[in-house]
Amino acid sequence: MHARLNPVPTETSRLWVEQLRLTNFRNYATLGLTFGPDPVVLIGPNGSGKTNMMEAVSLLAAGQGLRRSPFPELARAGGHGDWAVAARVRTQAGPIEIGTGLQAQAAGAAPRAGRIVKVNGEAQGGSGVLADLVEMLWVTPSMDGLFTGPGSERRRFLDRLILCFDPSYRTRLGHFERAMTQRNRLLSDNVRSAVQFEGLERILAETGVAIAAARAEAVTQLSATIRARRKRAPNSPFPWAMIDISGELEEQLAQTPAIEVEEQYAKRLAVNRERDRGAGRTLDGPHRSDLIVAHGPKAMPAKLCSTGEQKALLVGLVLAHAELIKQRQASTPILLLDEIAAHFDPARRAALFDDIVALGCQAWMTGTDHDAFAGLGRRASVYRVENSKVLRLTPGG
Repeated sequence: MHARLNPVPTETSRLWVEQLRLTNFRNYATLGLTFGPDPVVLIGPNGSGKTNMMEAVSLLAAGQGLRRSPFPELARAGGHGDWAVAARVRTQAGPIEIGTGLQAQAAGAAPRAGRIVKVNGEAQGGSGVLADLVEMLWVTPSMDGLFTGPGSERRRFLDRLILCFDPSYRTRLGHFERAMTQRNRLLSDNVRSAVQFEGLERILAETGVAIAAARAEAVTQLSATIRARRKRAPNSPFPWAMIDISGELEEQLAQTPAIEVEEQYAKRLAVNRERDRGAGRTLDGPHRSDLIVAHGPKAMPAKLCSTGEQKALLVGLVLAHAELIKQRQASTPILLLDEIAAHFDPARRAALFDDIVALGCQAWMTGTDHDAFAGLGRRASVYRVENSKVLRLTPGG
């Protein structure tokens, strides 16, 4: 993984959204708010726009946001197809201005796939630059099936964790996926020329082994933080997790130098071209790996746990990762916790709030019930969201 994992800083700085401005975003025609570094609670009925605001915050980081929605869909209904999110974010390097959005397009023009990104007024080549500036983690209701759904969701979850330490990881993922798409096209087109495959398979071997190595190291680092949290709070309501990465490349890397694993993988791809042609896709590689999670105290696979236990495991993993970022980078990440109180009893909610405050991070939380967040007291800023309007309530009241 990236060298950013190695330093152990002695001081911690805060990363937080100080100002947020929305224009024609989802249900908001305009919105402008100022925040402090403490947790932010958004209270309101379903459909009022709480998650929309949190989604806007998620676009201050690299990627597609917490909903992974096509960017044209973020435009306000009845508008002109444009939208904008602008923010002042406090970082280790001082305050920065981040702007992102889409411009309105001429009638009949094909919708844009990407979004405009500006940092301190300067246009950027894409959202990837934000990975160097803003670390952000989130938990949403759509992630409740993380442990029972397809492996692709768990890989995406793990990959987002790695991006907080290694922004260049996204580039390696992109190179691997493009090379695999091109190889699959050659297979589909019944191309037999070895020369046309060899260059792509070399890219797959180099980037695929690098991806597998980064994932294996991330699991090792996160496991160490989980053990430390378990030692510090053995009776935490967020059960400690046993995690591992399952994949052929990862298993080989545990015993064989990376350069040899690359050679073996490249040869395997060449030997298995006809098998992959019959399957219609590339069957070997890090795109088949899986993150294995188990409930530590029960020694039970996470997929067999109750819904409440799975949510607690997921939150425990995210809290452990936030702590790892704090330890390694001297900066706390921003946490986005959508409808986080829905499955938790009062004791577990109180423990979550204490964990967030101890981490010192700006955590954004949503819910329909004000009382569910009473345990935060005056440690958070509470806002009422209704009919596309946001009103700050008295903290703790």
